[in-house]
Amino acid sequence: MPEIEPDLDVKFEDVDRQVLGTLWRPSLVFWFVAFLLFLGFSYGLAAWGYLVATGMGSTGLRPPGVMWGIFLGNFVFWIGLAHSGTLISAILYLFRARFRTSINRSAEAMTMICIMMAASYPLIHLGRSWIFYWLFPYPDQRQIWPDFISPLMFDFLAVSTYFTVSLIFWYTGLVPDLAIIRDRTVGLGRRIYGYFALGWTGSASQWHHYATSYLLIAGLATALVISVHTVVSWDFALPIQPGWHSTIFPPYFVAGAIHSGLAMVLTLLVPMRRIFGIQNIITNRTLELIAETTLLTGGILGYSYVIEHFMAWYSANVFEHQTFVFRATGYYAWIFWLVVFCAIICPLFFFFRGIRTSPIWLFVISILINIGMWWERFVIVIQSLAQNYLPYQWGFYWPNWVELAWTLATFCFLLLAFMLFAKFLPSVPIAEVKKEAGMPMHKGGLYREE
Repeated sequence: MPEIEPDLDVKFEDVDRQVLGTLWRPSLVFWFVAFLLFLGFSYGLAAWGYLVATGMGSTGLRPPGVMWGIFLGNFVFWIGLAHSGTLISAILYLFRARFRTSINRSAEAMTMICIMMAASYPLIHLGRSWIFYWLFPYPDQRQIWPDFISPLMFDFLAVSTYFTVSLIFWYTGLVPDLAIIRDRTVGLGRRIYGYFALGWTGSASQWHHYATSYLLIAGLATALVISVHTVVSWDFALPIQPGWHSTIFPPYFVAGAIHSGLAMVLTLLVPMRRIFGIQNIITNRTLELIAETTLLTGGILGYSYVIEHFMAWYSANVFEHQTFVFRATGYYAWIFWLVVFCAIICPLFFFFRGIRTSPIWLFVISILINIGMWWERFVIVIQSLAQNYLPYQWGFYWPNWVELAWTLATFCFLLLAFMLFAKFLPSVPIAEVKKEAGMPMHKGGLYREE
């Protein structure tokens, strides 16, 4: 398998200075934007509190048909976004794809943030969020155990397992960089970074154990990137609901998750590299390779759309067939065609090299892809419920201010948490970039002329 060069344009001795330079003292603009995002997140928390106080009837749900709304769609969306960090860091690490070097740290951080946002939705669906610990399978004197065939337990186990492994994987890769920051800071900062650096000195034995553990966790995380979203797809595939009860859902959901996750990586990295001035580390070639991978996942997703509609026709099931006809022609049809345009057609522009090497076009198309993928979850969840077996259950659903407020809050939290991550931790893995940059050799031995 030929190696894909990361195309780094940085010297070994400049890596520390340039990457640690991103931990700048923030300007007033930084704090102003952070404050606005915090206000948006606080507004969502207030809406959640109102929901707890008044019950699920304060949402826009329309029983008996539309019993699920964008809360479930958002859960699938955020879990999907979280998959890109695992894809870039774990799977590409196992395949020794070197272009992951400069972007895996940011992708892993995005994974952690998205998992936390996804975890909020099972708590909302629980109703009484303060008794979340009932979901833990712990023995008690009442001998009451969770219902392990409940989709709510599926979501809890999937999210908690994925969060634990992703946290360990992210933190393991962060340890050498924390030691570098520790050695270049003083006072309280030195003590904090030193505590989390776990006494790292960079000895040969430490690097040996580090490489072994990182490889093992990468293998475990690779299995999770497929299994977690497969479990999420079973929330839909197990019921006999038309539009949901399909064996294509596991691979279909995994492809859609990776597709939206890669797009969000581009959305975050393109402005970050410009703000921090690290275009020579996160190069246009790296972004181009992400765009090419997005082309692949978009093609798989488009193929899944075609097969899904074909199976509805070929099955001769009148309920399944009418669901997909309604999807393309009913009162949610404009959303369906918006999804096709944003998630399937827009990535096709990456076939043109001038577009996939332009940061502006990459940023615009990545946003369009994520708009399409968010609406895709709306179509899967709401449209299928709006056209059920019985006509008396049919109805029109639209989210109200409570649902939209928490949706806004989750996006605000993503941007706010990512800004704080870039402020206090290196957004680029220093040790790995140094390895790719190449260590300068002394004269008299193997010496590389600069």
